[in-house]
Amino acid sequence: MTTSPLFQLLSVVLLVLAPVLTSCTEIVLPVDCSDIYQQDKTRPSGVYTIYPIGSTSAVQVYCDMQSEGGQWTVFQRRMDGSVNFYRPWDQYKMGFGIAAGEYWLGLENIHQLTRQRKYELLVDMEDFDGNKVFARYSSFSVDAEHDGYALQVSGFKNGGAGDSMTRQNKMKFSTFDKDQDIWSDNCARKYLGGFWYDKCHETNPNGVYLWGADKTHYALGVVWRYWKGYYYSMKSISMKIRPVK
Repeated sequence: MTTSPLFQLLSVVLLVLAPVLTSCTEIVLPVDCSDIYQQDKTRPSGVYTIYPIGSTSAVQVYCDMQSEGGQWTVFQRRMDGSVNFYRPWDQYKMGFGIAAGEYWLGLENIHQLTRQRKYELLVDMEDFDGNKVFARYSSFSVDAEHDGYALQVSGFKNGGAGDSMTRQNKMKFSTFDKDQDIWSDNCARKYLGGFWYDKCHETNPNGVYLWGADKTHYALGVVWRYWKGYYYSMKSISMKIRPVK
């Protein structure tokens, strides 16, 4: 059976156009909250799904579309003490909690995000009297696991909170079962959290959720030294990133 010249021509045209037609229907998965914002600039703050390393890496995050211009991907949030943050290494690596409430996105996810783009960091916090401040850093990234998920942070800009993060720059992440700090003891065990401790900290956002001022617990709470000191545990804190514009 022979085919007509017209049929042969159509077959050739479809063969040439196939890659183009396929790319036109391809769904672009959002890597972070800035991608979600670009897809629809009217979207409110809330829980969304992002894909830090492709289609097999779906995770839920809280997107802050309001603070300081919006588009922030929240990777850490404390707000009511409902989630225990004194956890082992594997949980800090993979993440825990729920994006609608308190959670930690996971060191591997944070690393995958910050290795692809240049990010800035915003740390929002509130005390139990309703006062709100922030600290902002123009550069933020987390190294790979074989480098201890070391923190790279710089470019402090004051929003009333003072600078309690720069001291932790270049520190590896530590938990009670994986001590990578530079103290002779274990900072994570001493201060009941998981963080980029050195000897040990000026902020402990993953510490014990306490209730404001408490002189009986030195540096154990959700502490930001240069705003409230070591004996005050904040009502809320959230750490969030977005690509540098």
